[in-house]
Amino acid sequence: MFRELAKSIREYKGVSIATPILVSLEVVMECIIPFVVAELVNKVKDGCDMGVLLTYGLLLVLMAVLSLTFGTIAGSTCSTASCGLAKNLRKDMFDSIQKYSFENIDKFLTSSLVTRMTTDVTNVQTAYMMIIRTAIRAPLMLIFAFVMAIVMGGKMAFIFLFVIPLLGTGLILVIRKTMPLFRRVFKKYDNLNASVQENIKGIRVVKSFVREGYEQDKFNTAAEDVCADFTKAERILALNNPLMQFCIYAVMVFVLTFGSYLIITTKGLELDIGQFSSLLTYSFMMLSSLMMFSMVMVMITMAGESGKRIVEVLKEQSTLANPEKPIYEVADGSVDFDNVSFKYSAAAEKYALKDIDLHIRSGETIGIIGGTGSSKSSLIQLISRLYDATEGTVKVGGIDVKQYDIETLRNQVSVVLQKNILFSGTIKENLRWGDKNATDEEIMHACKMACADEFIEQFPDKYDTYIEQGGANVSGGQKQRLCIARALLKKPKILILDDSTSAVDTRTDARIRKAMREYIPETTKFIIAQRTASVEDADRIIVMDGGMINAVGTHKELIETNDIYREIYISQNKAGDDNE
Repeated sequence: MFRELAKSIREYKGVSIATPILVSLEVVMECIIPFVVAELVNKVKDGCDMGVLLTYGLLLVLMAVLSLTFGTIAGSTCSTASCGLAKNLRKDMFDSIQKYSFENIDKFLTSSLVTRMTTDVTNVQTAYMMIIRTAIRAPLMLIFAFVMAIVMGGKMAFIFLFVIPLLGTGLILVIRKTMPLFRRVFKKYDNLNASVQENIKGIRVVKSFVREGYEQDKFNTAAEDVCADFTKAERILALNNPLMQFCIYAVMVFVLTFGSYLIITTKGLELDIGQFSSLLTYSFMMLSSLMMFSMVMVMITMAGESGKRIVEVLKEQSTLANPEKPIYEVADGSVDFDNVSFKYSAAAEKYALKDIDLHIRSGETIGIIGGTGSSKSSLIQLISRLYDATEGTVKVGGIDVKQYDIETLRNQVSVVLQKNILFSGTIKENLRWGDKNATDEEIMHACKMACADEFIEQFPDKYDTYIEQGGANVSGGQKQRLCIARALLKKPKILILDDSTSAVDTRTDARIRKAMREYIPETTKFIIAQRTASVEDADRIIVMDGGMINAVGTHKELIETNDIYREIYISQNKAGDDNE
């Protein structure tokens, strides 16, 4: 885990190394200052002149300035290193997610990925900041202060050898108790974020059904669950502080009592006032460094679970990969399914598609129709390698899709998915997802084909109209037409419309299909639809049922020979027939 996280340090390696060095110099200065003060006290006791006082005073000022300088620079380099690591971790995680196949994405909840890129990265950032600064400072301070305490206080310093094991044992017990709690609470964080995401995404449905109270109760339950686990963990961690305070005061009492006793009984021969004052200072330094170290260990404990969750995302390998020698050119839009079967995961018992044998010529218009759950969308997702076939072969342009460079293949297969997504930005910016170099004329032509120009021209800002996140400020039909225009701008060899005209009226639907027939005749077109009117003029229509092809034919042939298609057609046209 540490090795994997360390890869994200990269350009911040220099400041990461500089920080411990600067911290070490700061600690050295801090530990020498009490020694110099002790010498000054003894000089004053012996009746030194002003010259000696001035020399020692300047020396102390110089050391304090150096300590402050080293500490300030260390704080700056530490912040740069930890923030840089967090930035790189988020970038690396986002880059990894972009390479995921749909199968990889199915393994993680969206809310979990968001939590990992926010809360978990912040925990790792805080821990790293402590590791390169506090975790270096605390042990060094402990060692230097202990050595100087022996130099100044002799055998009295060995009191710390009894305190350290006591604190160490308490810290180990605290960590062992809190680790399982942190492991559990991060999973509950995922569920909490999932509840928020689901509620906001479906806020219109929530308000339509007046379910705000139910959603509030559900969120409060999840929040209280997270709070209960964190409270339990914090109660255990809180035990660390009184244990530390007990040890500090016990040592102070010992040093004050026996130090005073030695000064009085030996008349300063074994321990003088200067040594005594420095010993008190070193005692506080050692115990405060132990307290800092315990805080670091607690943070590392929490960040350890976060680090594991981050590494899971970083190490997840896409189930789809380019071949060793990929093909970078798609000859045409022909598609062949050779005895294809598919299931969404190796562990799945049921196949989503079974025994698909289908051959489509380049330029054909293929309609796909069937009931809900008949795997219409699953079929077309294999063409652009959103998933790979479990058995059999899918070919595009006469070549197995697994032999293509994935980016090349997907650039030639334009898909308008059932769930239309627009991003925040202008209409032009959204449409240029299809072709980032598209001219204004090409954009307007694509919109005309998709029948989107008629409503765009009515906006005050026309093509510069700002689209809210998710397309919240346009209707479902307008969103669909913009997505179709975006797909057309790719100038693909294969165009797939996955129920993407369901929100437009039949007249507009017919105009879109007519425009595609006339302007992109060489493009192979797949039209998945619920309405027979949307596919009846297709060259061939595929009827899907239970993940298998039930029939293939023209509208006229299927009306005569296929019960499923005829039943759908009659049910959709019954009202019109009755009126006649």
